[in-house]
Amino acid sequence: MTAPADAGRGTSTDVPPVEVENVTVRFGAITALSDVSFTVAPGAIHAVIGPNGAGKSTMFNVLSGVYQADEGQVRFGEHRLDQMRPFRIAGIGVARAFQNIALSATQSVAENLMLGRHHLTKAGFIAAGLRLPRATREGRRHGERVAEIAEFLELGDKLHTPVGVLSYGDQKRVEVARALCTEPRLLLLDEPVAGMNAEETGRMAESIREIRTALGISIILVEHDMGMVMSLADRITVLDFGRRIADGTPAEVQADPEVIRAYLGSGDEIDPSDAAAAHGASSHPSDTSGTRS
Repeated sequence: MTAPADAGRGTSTDVPPVEVENVTVRFGAITALSDVSFTVAPGAIHAVIGPNGAGKSTMFNVLSGVYQADEGQVRFGEHRLDQMRPFRIAGIGVARAFQNIALSATQSVAENLMLGRHHLTKAGFIAAGLRLPRATREGRRHGERVAEIAEFLELGDKLHTPVGVLSYGDQKRVEVARALCTEPRLLLLDEPVAGMNAEETGRMAESIREIRTALGISIILVEHDMGMVMSLADRITVLDFGRRIADGTPAEVQADPEVIRAYLGSGDEIDPSDAAAAHGASSHPSDTSGTRS
């Protein structure tokens, strides 16, 4: 895997921490998140985990501007993510890859990735339509960047392939590549290996490591695969019934009594000793497909 030509852009101080402070979200009488706080260090891979109904998806939707918090705040440097709409959040360097693939199946990989460059386009619709020189030059630059990112995620030979004929694993990689095409400083990954087999999971885990190493950006991921989480994350926040019950390193979290109680109480989670064995493993994830999501 070859890093993009300008890899390392995110290693400077332009990547601020993400500070989630006392966030509460209510839907009528239901409290989906209750006074949740955690901090994502610049350049870290930070996982948010928990059983079904824990509030993980709600937290991701707050981070990406889909939901607004009823109380508390989310800061990304000088910006308040909890007060911004999704398109504004994209403009300050926050990108999200969705659990359910949201790609155009009939368009090529390159065409899908170019959609991620839209907010970076400056020439304008008229200039592009008239094929003015500045628009042509800009289009060429964006095309070159798309090709770099595709190559980085091992999609270089599939640039002109319709997305709909790709394997499921490659489609998930296109989803991540499109998010990277927005040039994010913070990447939100919503269950990036859901539905993947062991080989595809291993490849995606390695890609996430390479993204952080090469680009220096922060990554927040929601994931059920505990083997992957324990081997990949620098820090983990655990939610249960909308509350934060643990926050720490993988070793600290897997030994936390509250975490063990939350997972074992559902009767279908991996044993903490299995998570410990998974720590450091990158290609042999535990099967947690039966967990509460």
